[in-house]
Amino acid sequence: MLTYDLDARGGLSLYEYLYRRLRDDILSGKLAAGERLPSKRALAEHLRVSVITVEGAYRQLEAEGYVDARPRRGFFAAQVDRRLPAAEAGAVLPAAEPPRSWRLDLKSGRTDPSRFPSALWARLTRQVLSEGEHLAPVPSQGLPALREAIARDLRDFKGMTVSPEQIVVGAGAEYLYLLLAQLLGREETVFALEDPGYPKIRQVYGKWGAVCRPIPLDSQGMALEPLYASGATAVHLSPTHHYPTGIVTPIARRQALLRWAEETDGIIIEDDYDSEFRFTGRPIPTLQSIDTRGRVVYMNTFSQTISPSMRVGFMVLPPRLLERWRRELGFYASTVPALEQQVLARFLRGGWYEQHLSRARKQYRLLREAVLERFRLCPFAASLTDRGAGLHFLLRLNRPEDDEALRQRAEGLGVRLGFLSEYASLPNPAYAHTLVVNYAGLDIAGLDEAEALLSEVFRP
Repeated sequence: MLTYDLDARGGLSLYEYLYRRLRDDILSGKLAAGERLPSKRALAEHLRVSVITVEGAYRQLEAEGYVDARPRRGFFAAQVDRRLPAAEAGAVLPAAEPPRSWRLDLKSGRTDPSRFPSALWARLTRQVLSEGEHLAPVPSQGLPALREAIARDLRDFKGMTVSPEQIVVGAGAEYLYLLLAQLLGREETVFALEDPGYPKIRQVYGKWGAVCRPIPLDSQGMALEPLYASGATAVHLSPTHHYPTGIVTPIARRQALLRWAEETDGIIIEDDYDSEFRFTGRPIPTLQSIDTRGRVVYMNTFSQTISPSMRVGFMVLPPRLLERWRRELGFYASTVPALEQQVLARFLRGGWYEQHLSRARKQYRLLREAVLERFRLCPFAASLTDRGAGLHFLLRLNRPEDDEALRQRAEGLGVRLGFLSEYASLPNPAYAHTLVVNYAGLDIAGLDEAEALLSEVFRP
Protein backbone atom coordinates (compact mmCIF):
# COMPACT_ATOMS: atom_id res chain seq x y z
CA MET A 1 0.00 0.00 0.00
CA LEU A 2 1.25 3.50 -0.86
CA THR A 3 2.43 5.33 2.22
CA TYR A 4 3.20 9.07 2.51
CA ASP A 5 4.13 11.23 5.47
CA LEU A 6 1.28 13.73 5.40
CA ASP A 7 2.85 15.71 8.23
CA ALA A 8 5.56 16.82 5.77
CA ARG A 9 3.12 18.65 3.52
CA GLY A 10 3.97 22.09 4.91
CA GLY A 11 1.41 24.66 3.81
CA LEU A 12 -0.13 22.43 1.13
CA SER A 13 -3.60 21.02 1.48
CA LEU A 14 -3.89 17.24 1.96
CA TYR A 15 -5.34 16.82 -1.54
CA GLU A 16 -2.59 18.89 -3.17
CA TYR A 17 0.19 17.09 -1.30
CA LEU A 18 -1.19 13.65 -2.11
CA TYR A 19 -1.59 14.59 -5.77
CA ARG A 20 2.04 15.73 -5.97
CA ARG A 21 3.44 12.62 -4.31
CA LEU A 22 1.46 10.32 -6.59
CA ARG A 23 2.51 12.33 -9.63
CA ASP A 24 6.18 12.12 -8.62
CA ASP A 25 5.94 8.34 -8.15
CA ILE A 26 4.46 7.96 -11.65
CA LEU A 27 7.13 10.19 -13.22
CA SER A 28 9.97 8.40 -11.41
CA GLY A 29 8.70 4.95 -12.40
CA LYS A 30 7.97 3.87 -8.83
CA LEU A 31 4.41 3.42 -10.07
CA ALA A 32 4.89 1.60 -13.36
CA ALA A 33 2.76 2.24 -16.42
CA GLY A 34 -0.44 0.20 -16.18
CA GLU A 35 -0.08 -0.42 -12.43
CA ARG A 36 -3.35 -0.16 -10.55
CA LEU A 37 -3.62 2.47 -7.83
CA PRO A 38 -5.31 1.57 -4.55
CA SER A 39 -9.03 2.18 -4.43
CA LYS A 40 -10.07 5.55 -3.11
CA ARG A 41 -11.60 4.06 0.03
CA ALA A 42 -8.63 1.76 0.75
CA LEU A 43 -6.05 4.53 0.36
CA ALA A 44 -8.17 6.91 2.45
CA GLU A 45 -8.38 4.39 5.30
CA HIS A 46 -4.64 3.63 5.07
CA LEU A 47 -3.62 7.31 5.17
CA ARG A 48 -6.41 8.23 7.61
CA VAL A 49 -7.82 10.95 5.36
CA SER A 50 -11.24 11.43 3.84
CA VAL A 51 -12.30 9.69 0.65
CA ILE A 52 -12.95 13.17 -0.82
CA THR A 53 -9.25 14.02 -0.36
CA VAL A 54 -8.13 10.92 -2.27
CA GLU A 55 -10.79 11.41 -4.93
CA GLY A 56 -9.63 15.02 -5.49
CA ALA A 57 -6.03 13.89 -5.97
CA TYR A 58 -7.03 11.08 -8.36
CA ARG A 59 -9.26 13.36 -10.45
CA GLN A 60 -6.48 15.93 -10.81
CA LEU A 61 -4.06 13.20 -11.92
CA GLU A 62 -6.65 12.00 -14.44
CA ALA A 63 -7.24 15.53 -15.78
CA GLU A 64 -3.51 15.98 -16.40
CA GLY A 65 -3.10 12.54 -18.00
CA TYR A 66 -1.03 10.86 -15.26
CA VAL A 67 -3.65 8.15 -14.62
CA ASP A 68 -6.32 6.44 -16.67
CA ALA A 69 -9.75 5.84 -15.11
CA ARG A 70 -11.30 2.54 -16.20
CA PRO A 71 -15.00 1.99 -15.42
CA ARG A 72 -15.56 -0.50 -12.56
CA ARG A 73 -11.83 -1.28 -12.43
CA GLY A 74 -10.27 1.82 -10.86
CA PHE A 75 -7.34 4.11 -11.66
CA PHE A 76 -4.14 2.96 -13.44
CA ALA A 77 -0.81 4.75 -13.91
CA ALA A 78 -0.53 6.10 -17.47
CA GLN A 79 2.39 5.69 -19.85
CA VAL A 80 4.55 8.82 -19.46
CA ASP A 81 8.19 9.66 -20.05
CA ARG A 82 10.22 9.19 -16.92
CA ARG A 83 11.49 12.37 -15.33
CA LEU A 84 15.07 13.19 -16.27
CA PRO A 85 17.56 13.88 -13.50
CA ALA A 86 17.54 17.49 -12.38
CA ALA A 87 20.25 19.76 -13.70
CA GLU A 88 23.22 20.24 -11.46
CA ALA A 89 22.42 22.37 -8.46
CA GLY A 90 24.10 25.71 -8.25
CA ALA A 91 23.53 26.78 -11.88
CA VAL A 92 22.65 30.45 -11.59
CA LEU A 93 21.03 32.36 -14.42
CA PRO A 94 22.91 35.58 -15.19
CA ALA A 95 21.02 38.66 -14.11
CA ALA A 96 20.27 41.29 -16.71
CA GLU A 97 22.63 44.21 -16.47
CA PRO A 98 20.91 47.23 -14.97
CA PRO A 99 21.04 50.35 -17.14
CA ARG A 100 24.10 52.40 -16.40
CA SER A 101 23.68 55.81 -14.84
CA TRP A 102 25.68 58.43 -16.74
CA ARG A 103 27.00 61.73 -15.47
CA LEU A 104 26.50 63.04 -19.01
CA ASP A 105 24.72 61.30 -21.89
CA LEU A 106 25.00 62.85 -25.36
CA LYS A 107 24.18 59.66 -27.26
CA SER A 108 20.62 58.87 -26.21
CA GLY A 109 17.83 60.64 -28.00
CA ARG A 110 16.00 61.12 -24.71
CA THR A 111 13.89 64.19 -24.15
CA ASP A 112 13.25 66.20 -21.00
CA PRO A 113 10.46 64.36 -19.06
CA SER A 114 9.41 67.62 -17.39
CA ARG A 115 7.95 68.71 -20.74
CA PHE A 116 5.39 65.90 -20.70
CA PRO A 117 1.85 67.31 -20.17
CA SER A 118 1.22 65.14 -17.10
CA ALA A 119 -1.79 66.99 -15.65
CA LEU A 120 -3.67 67.11 -18.97
CA TRP A 121 -2.79 63.49 -19.74
CA ALA A 122 -4.10 62.39 -16.33
CA ARG A 123 -7.37 64.30 -16.89
CA LEU A 124 -7.93 62.74 -20.31
CA THR A 125 -7.11 59.30 -18.91
CA ARG A 126 -9.70 59.72 -16.16
CA GLN A 127 -12.28 60.74 -18.75
CA VAL A 128 -11.66 57.62 -20.84
CA LEU A 129 -11.72 55.36 -17.79
CA SER A 130 -14.98 56.87 -16.51
CA GLU A 131 -16.68 56.39 -19.87
CA GLY A 132 -15.43 52.81 -20.30
CA GLU A 133 -14.29 53.30 -23.89
CA HIS A 134 -10.96 51.58 -23.17
CA LEU A 135 -12.79 48.25 -22.78
CA ALA A 136 -14.01 48.15 -26.39
CA PRO A 137 -12.03 46.00 -28.87
CA VAL A 138 -9.54 47.78 -31.12
CA PRO A 139 -9.28 46.95 -34.85
CA SER A 140 -6.02 45.59 -36.20
CA GLN A 141 -4.99 48.91 -37.78
CA GLY A 142 -5.73 50.87 -34.60
CA LEU A 143 -8.57 52.82 -33.07
CA PRO A 144 -10.65 54.58 -35.78
CA ALA A 145 -10.82 57.79 -33.71
CA LEU A 146 -7.02 57.87 -33.41
CA ARG A 147 -6.49 57.20 -37.11
CA GLU A 148 -8.93 59.98 -37.98
CA ALA A 149 -7.09 62.38 -35.66
CA ILE A 150 -3.72 61.44 -37.17
CA ALA A 151 -5.07 61.90 -40.71
CA ARG A 152 -6.40 65.34 -39.79
CA ASP A 153 -3.07 66.30 -38.18
CA LEU A 154 -1.14 65.18 -41.28
CA ARG A 155 -3.47 67.22 -43.50
CA ASP A 156 -3.33 70.38 -41.40
CA PHE A 157 0.37 70.48 -40.58
CA LYS A 158 2.12 68.43 -43.27
CA GLY A 159 -0.08 68.94 -46.32
CA MET A 160 -0.75 65.23 -46.69
CA THR A 161 -4.09 64.05 -48.05
CA VAL A 162 -4.55 60.57 -46.60
CA SER A 163 -7.52 58.49 -45.53
CA PRO A 164 -7.74 57.09 -41.99
CA GLU A 165 -8.13 53.72 -43.71
CA GLN A 166 -4.52 53.96 -44.90
CA ILE A 167 -3.11 54.39 -41.39
CA VAL A 168 -1.74 51.52 -39.28
CA VAL A 169 -0.96 52.22 -35.62
CA GLY A 170 1.72 50.15 -33.90
CA ALA A 171 3.94 49.96 -30.83
CA GLY A 172 6.77 52.17 -32.04
CA ALA A 173 8.91 52.46 -35.15
CA GLU A 174 10.85 49.21 -34.73
CA TYR A 175 7.66 47.14 -34.60
CA LEU A 176 6.41 48.86 -37.75
CA TYR A 177 9.76 48.19 -39.50
CA LEU A 178 9.23 44.50 -38.81
CA LEU A 179 5.67 44.53 -40.11
CA LEU A 180 6.78 46.31 -43.27
CA ALA A 181 9.50 43.74 -43.83
CA GLN A 182 6.88 40.98 -43.56
CA LEU A 183 4.52 42.84 -45.89
CA LEU A 184 7.14 43.40 -48.60
CA GLY A 185 8.52 39.88 -48.27
CA ARG A 186 11.89 38.47 -47.32
CA GLU A 187 12.63 36.70 -50.59
CA GLU A 188 11.62 39.39 -53.06
CA THR A 189 12.78 42.56 -51.28
CA VAL A 190 16.25 44.11 -51.13
CA PHE A 191 16.39 47.12 -48.79
CA ALA A 192 18.55 50.14 -49.59
CA LEU A 193 19.50 51.94 -46.38
CA GLU A 194 21.16 55.30 -45.82
CA ASP A 195 24.80 54.99 -44.76
CA PRO A 196 25.48 56.37 -42.23
CA GLY A 197 22.03 55.91 -40.73
CA TYR A 198 19.99 54.86 -37.72
CA PRO A 199 21.46 51.43 -36.76
CA LYS A 200 18.21 49.84 -35.57
CA ILE A 201 16.77 49.99 -39.07
CA ARG A 202 19.36 47.61 -40.49
CA GLN A 203 19.27 45.53 -37.29
CA VAL A 204 15.51 44.93 -37.56
CA TYR A 205 15.55 44.19 -41.29
CA GLY A 206 18.69 42.07 -40.90
CA LYS A 207 17.24 39.96 -38.08
CA TRP A 208 14.17 39.37 -40.22
CA GLY A 209 16.54 37.89 -42.79
CA ALA A 210 16.15 40.60 -45.43
CA VAL A 211 19.02 41.65 -47.69
CA CYS A 212 20.20 45.16 -46.82
CA ARG A 213 22.45 47.30 -49.02
CA PRO A 214 24.13 50.38 -47.49
CA ILE A 215 23.95 53.37 -49.85
CA PRO A 216 26.33 56.28 -49.26
CA LEU A 217 25.10 59.84 -48.86
CA ASP A 218 26.15 62.92 -50.74
CA SER A 219 25.30 66.54 -49.92
CA GLN A 220 21.66 65.98 -51.04
CA GLY A 221 20.95 62.69 -49.29
CA MET A 222 20.98 59.15 -50.68
CA ALA A 223 23.24 58.98 -53.75
CA LEU A 224 21.39 57.89 -56.90
CA GLU A 225 24.09 56.01 -58.82
CA PRO A 226 24.84 53.53 -56.00
CA LEU A 227 21.09 53.14 -55.44
CA TYR A 228 20.46 52.09 -59.03
CA ALA A 229 23.46 49.76 -58.92
CA SER A 230 22.34 48.11 -55.67
CA GLY A 231 19.44 46.13 -57.13
CA ALA A 232 17.24 47.38 -54.29
CA THR A 233 13.46 47.10 -54.48
CA ALA A 234 12.75 49.17 -51.34
CA VAL A 235 14.43 52.29 -49.97
CA HIS A 236 14.30 53.38 -46.35
CA LEU A 237 15.26 57.01 -45.86
CA SER A 238 14.67 60.23 -43.89
CA PRO A 239 14.52 63.00 -46.49
CA THR A 240 13.17 65.77 -44.25
CA HIS A 241 15.91 65.60 -41.65
CA HIS A 242 18.36 62.73 -41.86
CA TYR A 243 19.66 61.12 -38.68
CA PRO A 244 22.48 61.55 -37.82
CA THR A 245 23.87 63.94 -40.48
CA GLY A 246 20.87 66.32 -40.55
CA ILE A 247 20.87 66.48 -44.38
CA VAL A 248 17.64 67.76 -45.96
CA THR A 249 16.94 66.16 -49.35
CA PRO A 250 16.05 68.91 -51.89
CA ILE A 251 13.13 68.70 -54.29
CA ALA A 252 15.17 67.64 -57.32
CA ARG A 253 16.61 64.62 -55.48
CA ARG A 254 13.19 63.74 -54.09
CA GLN A 255 11.74 63.73 -57.60
CA ALA A 256 14.64 61.58 -58.76
CA LEU A 257 13.95 59.08 -55.97
CA LEU A 258 10.29 58.90 -57.02
CA ARG A 259 11.43 58.26 -60.61
CA TRP A 260 13.65 55.46 -59.34
CA ALA A 261 10.65 53.88 -57.60
CA GLU A 262 8.52 54.10 -60.73
CA GLU A 263 11.24 52.75 -63.04
CA THR A 264 12.09 49.80 -60.77
CA ASP A 265 8.59 49.13 -59.39
CA GLY A 266 10.08 49.95 -56.00
CA ILE A 267 8.76 51.23 -52.69
CA ILE A 268 10.10 54.18 -50.67
CA ILE A 269 9.75 54.10 -46.89
CA GLU A 270 9.79 57.70 -45.67
CA ASP A 271 10.84 57.77 -42.01
CA ASP A 272 9.86 61.25 -40.83
CA TYR A 273 11.64 61.01 -37.46
CA ASP A 274 12.42 64.32 -35.75
CA SER A 275 10.82 66.46 -38.47
CA GLU A 276 8.51 68.37 -36.12
CA PHE A 277 11.41 70.27 -34.57
CA ARG A 278 12.43 72.72 -37.27
CA PHE A 279 13.73 76.06 -35.97
CA THR A 280 14.53 78.00 -39.14
CA GLY A 281 12.37 78.51 -42.23
CA ARG A 282 9.11 76.78 -43.09
CA PRO A 283 8.41 73.09 -42.49
CA ILE A 284 9.74 70.83 -45.25
CA PRO A 285 6.95 69.05 -47.21
CA THR A 286 7.01 65.28 -46.93
CA LEU A 287 8.02 63.06 -49.83
CA GLN A 288 4.63 61.36 -49.55
CA SER A 289 2.87 64.68 -50.25
CA ILE A 290 4.43 64.91 -53.75
CA ASP A 291 4.03 61.20 -54.55
CA THR A 292 1.37 60.88 -57.25
CA ARG A 293 1.94 57.20 -58.04
CA GLY A 294 1.46 55.57 -54.61
CA ARG A 295 5.10 54.60 -54.11
CA VAL A 296 5.72 56.02 -50.61
CA VAL A 297 5.03 54.47 -47.21
CA TYR A 298 5.10 57.29 -44.64
CA MET A 299 6.18 56.53 -41.05
CA ASN A 300 6.34 58.60 -37.88
CA THR A 301 6.08 58.23 -34.09
CA PHE A 302 5.16 60.30 -31.05
CA SER A 303 8.36 59.29 -29.24
CA GLN A 304 10.18 62.58 -29.70
CA THR A 305 7.20 64.89 -29.63
CA ILE A 306 5.38 63.50 -26.58
CA SER A 307 7.44 60.82 -24.78
CA PRO A 308 9.79 57.96 -25.76
CA SER A 309 8.03 55.69 -23.25
CA MET A 310 4.72 55.92 -25.16
CA ARG A 311 5.84 53.53 -27.91
CA VAL A 312 3.16 54.69 -30.33
CA GLY A 313 3.96 55.00 -34.01
CA PHE A 314 2.04 54.86 -37.25
CA MET A 315 2.52 54.34 -40.95
CA VAL A 316 0.50 55.45 -43.96
CA LEU A 317 0.23 52.75 -46.60
CA PRO A 318 -0.31 53.65 -50.27
CA PRO A 319 -3.41 52.06 -51.83
CA ARG A 320 -1.24 49.56 -53.73
CA LEU A 321 -0.13 48.03 -50.39
CA LEU A 322 -3.27 48.51 -48.29
CA GLU A 323 -5.27 45.59 -49.69
CA ARG A 324 -2.22 43.32 -49.43
CA TRP A 325 -1.79 44.39 -45.82
CA ARG A 326 -5.36 43.51 -44.93
CA ARG A 327 -5.19 40.20 -46.73
CA GLU A 328 -1.83 39.02 -45.41
CA LEU A 329 -1.27 40.81 -42.08
CA GLY A 330 -4.72 41.89 -40.98
CA PHE A 331 -4.82 39.00 -38.50
CA TYR A 332 -2.36 40.82 -36.21
CA ALA A 333 -3.97 42.36 -33.13
CA SER A 334 -3.27 46.00 -32.38
CA THR A 335 -0.16 46.25 -30.19
CA VAL A 336 -1.03 49.59 -28.55
CA PRO A 337 -3.39 49.39 -25.53
CA ALA A 338 -6.88 50.76 -26.12
CA LEU A 339 -6.57 53.16 -23.20
CA GLU A 340 -3.45 54.76 -24.62
CA GLN A 341 -5.01 55.08 -28.07
CA GLN A 342 -8.17 56.66 -26.66
CA VAL A 343 -6.21 59.23 -24.64
CA LEU A 344 -3.91 60.07 -27.56
CA ALA A 345 -6.91 60.49 -29.88
CA ARG A 346 -8.45 63.03 -27.50
CA PHE A 347 -5.09 64.78 -27.10
CA LEU A 348 -4.88 65.23 -30.89
CA ARG A 349 -8.56 66.09 -31.44
CA GLY A 350 -8.62 68.73 -28.72
CA GLY A 351 -5.79 70.74 -30.27
CA TRP A 352 -3.54 70.10 -27.26
CA TYR A 353 -0.92 68.28 -29.34
CA GLU A 354 -0.17 71.34 -31.46
CA GLN A 355 -0.09 73.54 -28.35
CA HIS A 356 2.30 71.08 -26.72
CA LEU A 357 4.52 71.06 -29.83
CA SER A 358 4.55 74.84 -29.98
CA ARG A 359 5.71 75.09 -26.36
CA ALA A 360 8.30 72.36 -26.88
CA ARG A 361 9.71 74.10 -29.98
CA LYS A 362 10.15 77.35 -28.05
CA GLN A 363 11.85 75.59 -25.15
CA TYR A 364 14.13 73.53 -27.38
CA ARG A 365 14.98 76.60 -29.48
CA LEU A 366 16.26 78.39 -26.38
CA LEU A 367 18.16 75.29 -25.25
CA ARG A 368 19.60 74.76 -28.74
CA GLU A 369 20.88 78.34 -28.96
CA ALA A 370 22.59 78.08 -25.58
CA VAL A 371 24.11 74.68 -26.34
CA LEU A 372 25.38 75.70 -29.79
CA GLU A 373 26.91 78.90 -28.44
CA ARG A 374 28.69 77.00 -25.68
CA PHE A 375 29.94 74.11 -27.85
CA ARG A 376 31.27 76.38 -30.61
CA LEU A 377 33.65 77.97 -28.10
CA CYS A 378 34.92 74.71 -26.58
CA PRO A 379 38.67 74.20 -27.06
CA PHE A 380 38.16 70.67 -28.41
CA ALA A 381 35.71 71.81 -31.16
CA ALA A 382 37.09 72.12 -34.69
CA SER A 383 33.72 72.83 -36.34
CA LEU A 384 30.00 72.44 -35.72
CA THR A 385 27.33 71.42 -38.24
CA ASP A 386 23.76 72.38 -37.45
CA ARG A 387 20.91 72.26 -39.98
CA GLY A 388 18.44 74.33 -37.96
CA ALA A 389 16.27 71.32 -37.22
CA GLY A 390 16.05 68.27 -35.02
CA LEU A 391 17.37 67.67 -31.54
CA HIS A 392 20.96 66.86 -32.46
CA PHE A 393 23.96 68.31 -34.31
CA LEU A 394 27.43 67.23 -35.42
CA LEU A 395 30.58 68.38 -33.65
CA ARG A 396 33.92 67.87 -35.37
CA LEU A 397 36.75 67.31 -32.86
CA ASN A 398 40.32 68.60 -33.12
CA ARG A 399 41.78 65.67 -31.19
CA PRO A 400 44.09 63.08 -32.85
CA GLU A 401 42.96 60.01 -30.85
CA ASP A 402 40.72 57.55 -32.64
CA ASP A 403 37.02 57.38 -31.82
CA GLU A 404 37.24 54.13 -29.84
CA ALA A 405 39.98 55.46 -27.55
CA LEU A 406 37.96 58.60 -26.89
CA ARG A 407 34.78 56.60 -26.27
CA GLN A 408 36.54 54.38 -23.70
CA ARG A 409 38.05 57.37 -21.93
CA ALA A 410 34.63 59.01 -21.81
CA GLU A 411 32.97 55.92 -20.36
CA GLY A 412 35.61 55.79 -17.65
CA LEU A 413 34.51 59.28 -16.63
CA GLY A 414 30.80 58.41 -16.75
CA VAL A 415 30.22 60.17 -20.08
CA ARG A 416 28.30 58.50 -22.92
CA LEU A 417 29.21 59.66 -26.42
CA GLY A 418 28.05 58.69 -29.91
CA PHE A 419 30.45 59.06 -32.86
CA LEU A 420 29.35 59.43 -36.47
CA SER A 421 31.55 56.47 -37.41
CA GLU A 422 29.33 54.19 -35.27
CA TYR A 423 26.35 54.88 -37.55
CA ALA A 424 28.10 53.73 -40.74
CA SER A 425 28.13 50.20 -42.16
CA LEU A 426 30.97 51.04 -44.55
CA PRO A 427 34.10 52.58 -42.98
CA ASN A 428 34.85 56.10 -44.15
CA PRO A 429 37.68 58.28 -42.80
CA ALA A 430 35.48 61.34 -43.30
CA TYR A 431 33.26 60.18 -40.43
CA ALA A 432 36.07 59.98 -37.85
CA HIS A 433 36.49 62.52 -35.02
CA THR A 434 32.86 63.65 -35.25
CA LEU A 435 30.39 63.55 -32.36
CA VAL A 436 26.64 63.18 -32.81
CA VAL A 437 25.41 65.43 -30.00
CA ASN A 438 21.83 64.73 -28.85
CA TYR A 439 21.11 67.79 -26.75
CA ALA A 440 17.45 67.39 -25.75
CA GLY A 441 18.35 65.86 -22.40
CA LEU A 442 20.62 68.74 -21.40
CA ASP A 443 19.59 71.81 -19.45
CA ILE A 444 21.02 75.30 -19.58
CA ALA A 445 21.92 75.30 -15.90
CA GLY A 446 24.06 72.19 -16.34
CA LEU A 447 26.13 73.35 -19.32
CA ASP A 448 29.11 74.37 -17.16
CA GLU A 449 29.33 70.85 -15.72
CA ALA A 450 28.86 69.28 -19.18
CA GLU A 451 31.68 71.36 -20.64
CA ALA A 452 33.97 70.50 -17.74
CA LEU A 453 33.35 66.76 -18.22
CA LEU A 454 33.95 66.97 -21.97
CA SER A 455 37.13 68.99 -21.45
CA GLU A 456 38.40 66.16 -19.23
CA VAL A 457 37.52 63.58 -21.90
CA PHE A 458 39.19 65.57 -24.69
CA ARG A 459 42.13 66.89 -22.74
CA PRO A 460 45.27 67.34 -24.93
